Amino acid sequence: MFAVVCTAAFWIAEPQWYEDWPLGLAFFVAFLFAYRVVVNIVIWRSTFSVTVTDVPLVLALFYLPPVMVILVVSGASLIHHLRARFPITKLSFNVAKSAAGNSAALLLLAAVSMGDGADPRTWAALAAAVGLTYLIELLSLASVFSLVQSVRAGRDVLRAGLSAVTVTGINVVVGLIFLVALEATGWSALLLGVLVGALVLILRSYAEFFRRHKTLADVYELTQAVRDQSGRSGLPDVLLGRVRALMQSEYATLWLAAQGRHPEVLLTSRVEHRGLLDISPTPDEVRDRAVERQAATAVGRRFPETEDLRPTLRARKVKDVIVIPLRSGQTAIGTLEVVNRLGDDRTFREADVQVLETIAAHAAVAVENSRLVDRLRYDAYHDRLTGLPNRRRVIDALAESVKVRAEDEVVAIMLFDVDGQRNVNESMGHAAGDKLLVEAADRIRGIADPGALVGRIGGDEFVVTLRAASIDATIEIATRMRERLRGPMAVGSLTLDVNTAVGVSIYPDHGSDPESLLQRAELAANAAKVLPYGVQPFHPALESRAVRRLGIAADLRRALDNDQLEVYFQPKVTLADRHVLGVECLARWVHPAHGEVAPEDFVAVAEHTGQLARLTEVVLVAGLRRCRAWTDAERPLAIAVNLSARTLLDSHFPELVRELLEEHGVDPGRVTFEVSEPGMLGDIERVLPSLYRLRDLGVRLSVDDFGTGASSLAYLRQWPVHEVKIDDSFVQGMATDSGDLAIVRAVIGLSREFGLTVVAEGVESELTLELLEEMGCEIGQGYLFSRPLPYERLEAWLSAQTEPESTPTGEVRRLRAVI
Repeated sequence: MFAVVCTAAFWIAEPQWYEDWPLGLAFFVAFLFAYRVVVNIVIWRSTFSVTVTDVPLVLALFYLPPVMVILVVSGASLIHHLRARFPITKLSFNVAKSAAGNSAALLLLAAVSMGDGADPRTWAALAAAVGLTYLIELLSLASVFSLVQSVRAGRDVLRAGLSAVTVTGINVVVGLIFLVALEATGWSALLLGVLVGALVLILRSYAEFFRRHKTLADVYELTQAVRDQSGRSGLPDVLLGRVRALMQSEYATLWLAAQGRHPEVLLTSRVEHRGLLDISPTPDEVRDRAVERQAATAVGRRFPETEDLRPTLRARKVKDVIVIPLRSGQTAIGTLEVVNRLGDDRTFREADVQVLETIAAHAAVAVENSRLVDRLRYDAYHDRLTGLPNRRRVIDALAESVKVRAEDEVVAIMLFDVDGQRNVNESMGHAAGDKLLVEAADRIRGIADPGALVGRIGGDEFVVTLRAASIDATIEIATRMRERLRGPMAVGSLTLDVNTAVGVSIYPDHGSDPESLLQRAELAANAAKVLPYGVQPFHPALESRAVRRLGIAADLRRALDNDQLEVYFQPKVTLADRHVLGVECLARWVHPAHGEVAPEDFVAVAEHTGQLARLTEVVLVAGLRRCRAWTDAERPLAIAVNLSARTLLDSHFPELVRELLEEHGVDPGRVTFEVSEPGMLGDIERVLPSLYRLRDLGVRLSVDDFGTGASSLAYLRQWPVHEVKIDDSFVQGMATDSGDLAIVRAVIGLSREFGLTVVAEGVESELTLELLEEMGCEIGQGYLFSRPLPYERLEAWLSAQTEPESTPTGEVRRLRAVI
């Protein structure tokens, strides 16, 4: 209305304004050209355009009548917005604010008198008029944004507009320069035309260069932010918000397909919305095509190859969309999507597809890393077979529980030992044994109290930890759970009655740390196996084994003097060709009163009573005698003898070995001494001289029980050893525990890098054997091949289970089959 009134007033004041129509037509063309040179600033959902129309406006205000100025500028603005297909509301507003601004500028010029010609006074007046036009248009735009969208949007318009004042000032200066040149001579219009053309080309080139540079910078910042968030839960927030801002889109969506334990994910960032939405405007047909073809799929005005999908977009009221699949190898794990390029006259281009593909490549890696970290974290604390927390997780949970225990409660540990699982493995196979364990895990988890933690800490051992009122209440809970657990279990086509023994320990009565509590619960579970009711709380008498060890000290001395200890032999087999290359010599003792004494018991007694050297000599002499006999029979087998670090502290031991080798005529290369890793670490500096002397004799040295100590694999390069023997606790657990599997794989790989032979002890299943073969382990030892046997039974085993085979180095015994 303001512009209409001003136009009418100017018309009345100058009724002959139309006589200069040729000049007005020239300015009309100039304004149409100026509208084509546009710098767009996106604010919220709309585009704020900064043009160079101020240059011809300066000249029009000087040369054209006021009415013609309003009509020429308004007409050019109308045609420009019609060509851009602006909505009628936006078109009307832009034309009206342009006319109002120009009318205010003309009123200002009418109020002040310009100088004669293009003098400084004229410059000031024209600059003030153009500045007033710009200010009125900016305030009008900010007011509309504040009313229609939000006050924040209005402030953003003002902030962006004020930052563009410099552009307006430059345009005014250029316009005044043109005015001075034209006033000097009309022929300068030719030169100015060439200059304008050159400036337009330079401006467009610079704008394109600046846009690409800014895009690269934004992509770099985005990828850095995505990398920093890799493996964290905040990845979608960082990714989607930045993608939407970079692509100047209304929506940015991350869709991830369901994968394993990970459910389907659909999160969307929307302009003007602070949080993430769980919906997406992307049509399923577009996403499905992108996933199916595993290629970028863009739908919009600039993508004719997907014209068939345009009706789907129109049905969803979507202008354009780009969907990029996120790849993991050859599989699409999800998509990254942007929808609706902001600005009514703007749409996505091919360059936008390339930018989004670059972002999607980094996003796919970040998503995979995030899932990998989650998977590794889960595997590190959970049993692979049952999905229950493993020993490490149980210990951590116990450590937290004892810290926050209330005064009127105890922290209870109930250890369930599944009876008969080994028999199932031997009679029906390990697959059936695994099914039994899974069924037992499901039952224990189902009958445990809601606040209890259920875990698997060993082959057939499950633990339940909870808070209880007292030891009596804990025993009552354990008894009730055991009764409910005793029902028949289906394993394949068979139904088995599986019994369990339950050991109970509580904090603080039975220990102050998680390891002690678990150890004492295990002692109690072992004792519970012989009880009819099957539940045993821990009590100190269960640890009387140490007292028993002291009682057999004198008997051990007599047994050594009277040759009452027997040496058993356990075969060691090459995994690649099943050759029996040697045996490990193991001492066994049957006490006349106590029966069979566990090796760990009498070895511990020998260490503490000074009889260890005599025990080692007995085993070594027996092994050398058998080794000589096998060599004479043209069936050469190597022997391995366990050494304690305490034996290596004896400086005379290497000389004793040399004398015994010479006495029995055994090649030193057929003798291996196995030294326990934990024992070696305790006195490494003191035992190294003996190790070097033994190596110089030509015997082989092996690190036994490797992995149970705290050593680094780097020590293997410093120790004069030839062989690494992986502890059976890791080998037996590797088929079901990802942590044990990773340890075995690492030891085999790095040991082979150091040129060391790798022996795996505790091989008890075909699955374990196959895994070891795949990893490149060279030698195996365990019940799958044979238990430790006395000499006569070993000879019978060799005759029954092996057959002779000729090799370039002589005859060897080869297993007929593994049973």
